[in-house]
Amino acid sequence: MTATSFKLLFLAMMGSGIPVAIAMAGSSLVYVMMTGIAPDFIIIHRMFAGIDSFPLLAVPFFILAGNLMNSAGITNRIYNFALALVGWLKGGLGHVNVVGSVVFSGMSGTAVADAAGLGTIEIKAMKEHGYDVEFAVGVTAASATLGPIIPPSLPFVIYGMMASVSIGQLFLAGIVPGVVMAALMMLTVSYYAHRNGWGADIVFQWRKVGGALLELAVIIVFPLALWALISAGAPARPTIIGGFVLLLVLERVLKLQAVLALMTPVLLIGGMTSGLFTATEGAIAACVWALFLGLVWYRTLTWKMFLKASLETVETTSTVLFIVAAASVFGWMLTVSRTTEMIAEWVLAFTQDKHMFLLLANLLMLFVGCFLEPTAAITILTPILMPIVLKLGIDPVHFGLIMVLNLMIGLLHPPMGLVLFVLARVANLSFERTTMAILPWLVPLLLSLVLVTYVPAISLWLPTLLK
Repeated sequence: MTATSFKLLFLAMMGSGIPVAIAMAGSSLVYVMMTGIAPDFIIIHRMFAGIDSFPLLAVPFFILAGNLMNSAGITNRIYNFALALVGWLKGGLGHVNVVGSVVFSGMSGTAVADAAGLGTIEIKAMKEHGYDVEFAVGVTAASATLGPIIPPSLPFVIYGMMASVSIGQLFLAGIVPGVVMAALMMLTVSYYAHRNGWGADIVFQWRKVGGALLELAVIIVFPLALWALISAGAPARPTIIGGFVLLLVLERVLKLQAVLALMTPVLLIGGMTSGLFTATEGAIAACVWALFLGLVWYRTLTWKMFLKASLETVETTSTVLFIVAAASVFGWMLTVSRTTEMIAEWVLAFTQDKHMFLLLANLLMLFVGCFLEPTAAITILTPILMPIVLKLGIDPVHFGLIMVLNLMIGLLHPPMGLVLFVLARVANLSFERTTMAILPWLVPLLLSLVLVTYVPAISLWLPTLLK
């Protein structure tokens, strides 16, 4: 059995409807058995070695943290905060949709969780205020792609493990691109509001706007103050703990509604950049924070809800890690059969220009993203493309942002776009109408992709500053 036959077998298995993880592991097993290149037990050994990784411990804990935040009803607090902040603008609920997704991204880490959790509230509210259901679905789908870009991010954890890149650096790299994407989406909402003559959805009130701006100021000033104190020589652990105790006091005194939920990404980024914990330990810290908010502070999380969230986490984690395990042995087989080496030689013979390579890589990843869910696509593409990335001198952190953004756009495409299916069910809309509703929103997303791809400073400025 030749290497070409191995690849054709994998494509045939996947094309016949077999799940991608089983296709990867199955084709690898057949190749080993037919060629005798290694003992049969190497398949199990490689699959186990693929998930025997400390960074991968972050996967179940980030999933659990997002599930706990959802179960604790934090989404309603986020929606009310976004409504007070931007609901008075023309096309207000469209802006609320984007801002709410920016906030929710700091807890969920996945686009599907954003679409299913916050999207249910947002689409219902927009329909009640007279917006076209297609517009509501389109803006919800586009803003859901922010979930894995703004930290924490499950795809970044998988990519960081596969590419041997710092997960903390990837988290930092996603912040500015996430803001750029949100700004372009809000400009798109403004365009639709101007074209259709939409007004505001709530009356402008200084009290509500002032309260939201106060929360926003706290979110900005709080981490900067902690960073300044730690940089001046204050011990990191007592400073961060003391800062969060002060924040709890301010939340009760000033009656802030969403600031504690907004502190989740601050807790993660601050802890990692100060050396308080690693990305994996940060995922555990996020779970502890979510439990504290749900069980102690807001008291909206019951033990029954906690059990349900835990079982959902087990189910999701099992799926993700099985894909990673299968991809580990598949990647090893690609290396043994010299597939990755041959692809690298072919690409480098075609072009030595990194800008041309990035264009080709974007087209490939956009295409793959239409057919594979992000975890599977990352585990397959990373070992193939990473040797070329390193030879051309492209920063692997920058390329990680490009890869994840491409695959998030793929979630909005038929035939396999998960966000597409989720929103069709949430909005009770046909698959065809949901697809047409999303098409105009590919413009700001693809523009964001071009900016992130060809202006590396957007991704690398913050990681370089805080390195």
